[in-house]
Amino acid sequence: MELWGLFTSAFISSTLAPGGSELVLAYLVLNSDISYVLLGTVATTGNTLGALTTYLLGYFPAHGLSVRYADKLHHPRAIALLRKWGMFALLFSWLPVIGDAFCFAAGWLRLSVLPATAFIITGKALRYSVLIYYLV
Repeated sequence: MELWGLFTSAFISSTLAPGGSELVLAYLVLNSDISYVLLGTVATTGNTLGALTTYLLGYFPAHGLSVRYADKLHHPRAIALLRKWGMFALLFSWLPVIGDAFCFAAGWLRLSVLPATAFIITGKALRYSVLIYYLV
């Protein structure tokens, strides 16, 4: 049950809704007997799937619309940063506010989903790993 709570918190935290998966993870690291690797994996998986949901929210509305139109409507700063840094910006998809915008903009710009997913997973796994490292 604790793992489902962590997964759900991580998923919600990585969509357009606010959340606090770091607090849930920290609580479980400090107060449960569940392996740190499993906790980090569950948190990363939930957070990544939430980010991919946000990516899809950007991807599907973009169908048939020009990127210039997208610039005027949604997340112009995130779109500009993705254009400048490419998929490397998705390493920071874990950041509050702008991270969700990066995922949305990546979908809107129709960046390739497999490399985008790899960068998103890497950034989120590193964030959770650092958090666990400093807690133990």
